[in-house]
Amino acid sequence: MSLFIGIDSGTQSVKAVVLDLDTAKVVAEARAPHRLIEGLPVGHMEQHPAEWAVALDTVILEVAQKIEGGRVRGIGVSGQQHGFVPLDAKGEVIRPAKLWCDTSTTAECALITKKLGGPKPAIRKTGNLILPGFTAPKILWLKRHEPANYQRLRHVLLPHDHLNFHLTGNYFMEFGDASGTALMDVRNRAWSRDALGAIDKKLVDWLPPLNESHAAAGTLRPELARKYGLSSDVVVSAGGGDNMMGAIGTGNVTPGVISASFGTSGTIYAFAQQPVVDPQGEIAAFCSSSGGWLPLLCTMNVTTVTEQVRALFGYDHAALEQAVAATAAGAGGLVLLPYFAGERTPNVPLGSGVLLGLNQRTFNAPTMARAAMEGVTMGMNYGLRRLATLGVRAKEIRVTGGGAKSAAWRQLMADIFGVPVVAMVEDEGAALGGALQAAWCVARRDGNARARIQDFTGRVVAVREDTRCLPNRANVARYRELQALQDRLSVSVREVFETQRTLAGG
Repeated sequence: MSLFIGIDSGTQSVKAVVLDLDTAKVVAEARAPHRLIEGLPVGHMEQHPAEWAVALDTVILEVAQKIEGGRVRGIGVSGQQHGFVPLDAKGEVIRPAKLWCDTSTTAECALITKKLGGPKPAIRKTGNLILPGFTAPKILWLKRHEPANYQRLRHVLLPHDHLNFHLTGNYFMEFGDASGTALMDVRNRAWSRDALGAIDKKLVDWLPPLNESHAAAGTLRPELARKYGLSSDVVVSAGGGDNMMGAIGTGNVTPGVISASFGTSGTIYAFAQQPVVDPQGEIAAFCSSSGGWLPLLCTMNVTTVTEQVRALFGYDHAALEQAVAATAAGAGGLVLLPYFAGERTPNVPLGSGVLLGLNQRTFNAPTMARAAMEGVTMGMNYGLRRLATLGVRAKEIRVTGGGAKSAAWRQLMADIFGVPVVAMVEDEGAALGGALQAAWCVARRDGNARARIQDFTGRVVAVREDTRCLPNRANVARYRELQALQDRLSVSVREVFETQRTLAGG
């Protein structure tokens, strides 16, 4: 009888689930918050990695008290992608981590892109454009803006790798999360010497070797095992980025399944057996954390937008749901361009929010709330349509995150995406993915060389049929028109964003 702990370290909190593999059920859960650093300039988003570790310890201790610790065989960690954790020669954190949502590195993106020969050569050499969200420009930012800190740099880790380091004491990185650094040749699953050289030739010595996703990062450090009340032979699997682990947790490990996460940011992704590289660079060409590839679109503004609108009008979540459900599809023609934190897809890092269509009929709380929900969903649909042009077409979308809990929002998704939408039995997809990957890793270590991740997802992952929403044809047609309007609005105002930011003192 085996238990596996799955961890998801996100932007706002660390979550843990315990999977009983024999019953295919989650038997314990816990959550602990951590904070963003306040008072930073616009575009700078940072956290203290030590707070992730404290929250990690907290949730493992909490779930360990609810189970038989001796049954735990493995731990798998999911973490927010792209964050840059700089360590010195002793493994000490040099400065706070710059996060995925940090957009302060636009100048560094331009410099790296220029050294690679331009956007098209960058895509040819790495599979991706060099975007502010990725890790590579954050490293160059440290070199240019904090040279004293950069002189101390000897190890580069991503957020989930840093938690693996906390658990095991080993420097380790796997293909999935590493592919989000913009330092990899994603097609060949290897570090790109061109990309590394565009920052610093010594960088190759500061990155861990790349490993397969079924490999183990190590076993629990003895002192932590004693602290948690677990065995010191508990295996810590490779882990992965939150999207990679969310794919595992939603059963997105074979072609044909598409997952969407409606959380702080929004992501839509699909498993592929071969690399899927977008010649325009709008779809990220990532590796999966299950042995394949994971073409992915990411938008930076989802529940951050809806939560701000909810707070503005004093709604609780039930009142927001009621207001949106009671307002007709299309919000009376009110269209939100939801670039509250800039945007990644499309790549508009200096963007800001725009409301088009305010008049006496639409200037009210319910209509604005509906427009906000529609605006962020159409923002994600921009990328879903781009995926379709690359041959990745949706027949059904499995949704997780805060947005998945709302029946009104799920119906809105189905109408905008034009395909059925269904939520999961276990909504903590990334944490569940961590537990499933840990089970896969342990099976391989126990000598089952033929073990596949599908053997575990097929037993555990399930959708909630009572949440399934089918597209409404009339609404699909209405949203197609509004989507075209939002797309035109996005293009037409991009050139004014930099001026607007300057006038705002940003």
